[in-house]
Amino acid sequence: MKNITMRSLTLSVYLLTLGACSNYLDVMPDNVPTIEHAFSLRSSAEKFLHTCYSYLPGNGSWSTNPGFSSGDEVWYYSPISAQYSSDYISLARGLQNATDPIGNYWSGRRSGKPLYEALRTCNIFLENIHKVPDMEPFEQQRWIGEVTFLKAYYHFLLMRMYGPIPLMREALPISAASEEVRVYRAPIDECVDYVVSLLDEAITNESLPNRIAGTETSELGRITKAVVYAIKAKVLVTAASPFFNGNTDYNSLLVDAKGSPLFNPQYNEQKWERAATACKEAIAFCEANGYGLSRFRGNSSYVINDTISTQLDIRSALTEVNDNIEVIWPNVNSSVSKNQHLSMPRLSSYVFSGNDPWGLISPTLKLVEKYYTKNGVPIEEDTSWDYNERYSLRIAGDEDKFIIADGEQTVNLHFDREPRFYASIGFDRGIWFGNWEGNYNVNAAGGLLFPRARFGEISARIDVDGYVITGYWPKKLVNIETFASRSTGNMLANIRPYPWPEIRMADLYLLAAEASNEWEGPSDEALSWVNLVRERAGLQSIESSWTAFSSNPDKFRSKEGLRAIIQQERTIELAFEGVRYWDLRRWKRAHVDLNEPIVGWNIEGETAATYYRRTVLFNQQFRIQDYLWPIEHAELRINGNLTQNPGW
Repeated sequence: MKNITMRSLTLSVYLLTLGACSNYLDVMPDNVPTIEHAFSLRSSAEKFLHTCYSYLPGNGSWSTNPGFSSGDEVWYYSPISAQYSSDYISLARGLQNATDPIGNYWSGRRSGKPLYEALRTCNIFLENIHKVPDMEPFEQQRWIGEVTFLKAYYHFLLMRMYGPIPLMREALPISAASEEVRVYRAPIDECVDYVVSLLDEAITNESLPNRIAGTETSELGRITKAVVYAIKAKVLVTAASPFFNGNTDYNSLLVDAKGSPLFNPQYNEQKWERAATACKEAIAFCEANGYGLSRFRGNSSYVINDTISTQLDIRSALTEVNDNIEVIWPNVNSSVSKNQHLSMPRLSSYVFSGNDPWGLISPTLKLVEKYYTKNGVPIEEDTSWDYNERYSLRIAGDEDKFIIADGEQTVNLHFDREPRFYASIGFDRGIWFGNWEGNYNVNAAGGLLFPRARFGEISARIDVDGYVITGYWPKKLVNIETFASRSTGNMLANIRPYPWPEIRMADLYLLAAEASNEWEGPSDEALSWVNLVRERAGLQSIESSWTAFSSNPDKFRSKEGLRAIIQQERTIELAFEGVRYWDLRRWKRAHVDLNEPIVGWNIEGETAATYYRRTVLFNQQFRIQDYLWPIEHAELRINGNLTQNPGW
C-alpha cells in the first residue's frame, strides 16, 4: 500500500503493553481499551491496516533482500562501505550464526522484519475489524481479504526460511496459560496446508478486487485476487520441490519437543499435481484480467531499432511503472531507487560527485555464463559457438555496433549472446543504451555510450569504494528513464524509481512449466509456458533451438533434461530479482551451486589482455545446515517447546 509508514501510531500504541512478553509469540496486549479505540473509527482502523502491510520485506534494496545478495548472482568488494548494510553479503560469505542470526525474520533483527509481530498484528486486526461502526460492509470485507492474505504470506516467508514453524492461527489473550504461549513447531505439510487455506479464503472474498491498474496510483500495491492466485501457485510449487517434498535429510534430526517428526520423508508426486493445478488457475485468472508479458511502449523521443527494441522489452518488464501488465504484485512500499544508483557505470568524465553513477552491485562471471548464445541454448552446448575460446579477445565489427562498441576489443564471451544478456548485463565496451541526458537515439553518439572499465578509464575503480569488483553491472535493474545529467552532475536527481515486482507473469509461466514437467513429464503444455517467455526474449522455441544447435538435441524430451532447461531459464529470466537463491534451496541444489568460486575479471588490468583474466574473488561455501535459517538462541531459552534447526 502506497506511503505506508513502517511504524504507525497504531503499532506504537499496542506495543506499549508488550514489554514483559515481547519474546513470546502472538500474545494479545492487555490494554484492551487501547485496542478497542484503534477500531472505534474507520480512520484509526485504516492505520492498523497500514501497519499490517508495513512488515512486507524491503526487497527493492540490495541490502534488505536476502534473495538478492545471499547467493551467487552478484558480489561486492570487501570490506563493504560503512554506509551500507553488509548483513546479506556476510550471509553469502558463510557467516550465519545462531546467537545473532543474519536476516532474523523471526524476531526482527539483522536486516530482518519481525514477522511474528506481523502475524500478531494481522490476528488482532482480523479479530477486531468487525467492531468498526463507520464502514461499509464491502470495504470491511475487502480489508479482511487483504489481511488474510498478508497473514498467509508472512507464514510462507517464515516457512521458506525456517522450515516447520509455529502457526499463529489467532492472537492469544494476556490471560493465556504459559503452556499455551510456549508454542510448538508444526510439521511442514501442516504449515503448507494452513497457508493455502488462508489463501483460498482470500480468493473467495468477493470484496477483494481482481486487479488494480497501474494508473490507480492511490491503490497500487494493495492485494488483489490476482496476487493471491499467483502467490498460491508459488507456495505450492515450493512445497512440491525436493527440499520440502520427500526430503530424507531430516528423518531423525528435526523433531519437535514432543519427539514428533517435522519433515515428511515420503515423496508425494500429488504435490506436483496440486502445484500444477494452482499454476494453471493463476495463469487463467491473471490473463483473463489483462495480465501478460509486457512489451516496451516508449514514446516519440525514442529512436531505436529491432536490436534495442527487444532489449527494452526485457528491461521494461521489470521497470515499467505505468500500468505494467506483467507485474502482478508491485510492492510500492519498496521502490527501486538506490539499487539503480549502485548498478550504473560512469559513462563520461563530466560527472564526478558522490551522487554520480556509483557501481557497487557486481554480477558474477558464473551468472554471465548462464545466459544463452544467440541461438537460445547454453554456451557449452551450442555447436556453432566456440566455448573453449570464450575468453579469447576479439574486435567488434560494424555488425555488432548496437551491442558492443564498434572497433573495440573484448572477449568472445560477449559476442553472439542472447538479447537477455545484452538487456541485463553491462560490461566493458558493451553498449549501454539511453542513460545519458535522456538521449534515446541509436543514431546519436549519446545513444551508444559504453563503459570503459579497464584501470584508469572512466568506468573503472577510482577510489577505495564505489566500484564493481567483477567488471560487470546489472543493467536490468536500471529504469530506461533513469539517466545521468551533464548539466547537474547529480545522477540521483534523475532516477526514475519503480515498485519492486514481488511476482510477475514470466515467473508464473516458468513455475507452471516446472510443475507441469514434474507432474506429467515433457509435454506441449510445459514447453509452451517456457516458449512464451523465450519469444518475448527474441529466441526461438526450445524445440527449434535444441534440435538445430545443441550438442544434446533431445535434451528437452526427458523430464530430467527439460527440468535442467527450465531451471536455467528461471536463472536467466529472473536474474537480479531475488529468485535464484530461493530456487536453489527448494531444488536442493544450493550445496552444489553455492560451493563454487566467485569469479570476475582482473579490474586492475590496464589493457584488454590484462583486464580479461579470470580472478577468483572468494571460495564460496554452503553447508547442509545452511538450507534452514537458525532460530535465535534467545528464543529457544524463552520457549522450551521450540527446537533448533539441525546444525545450529
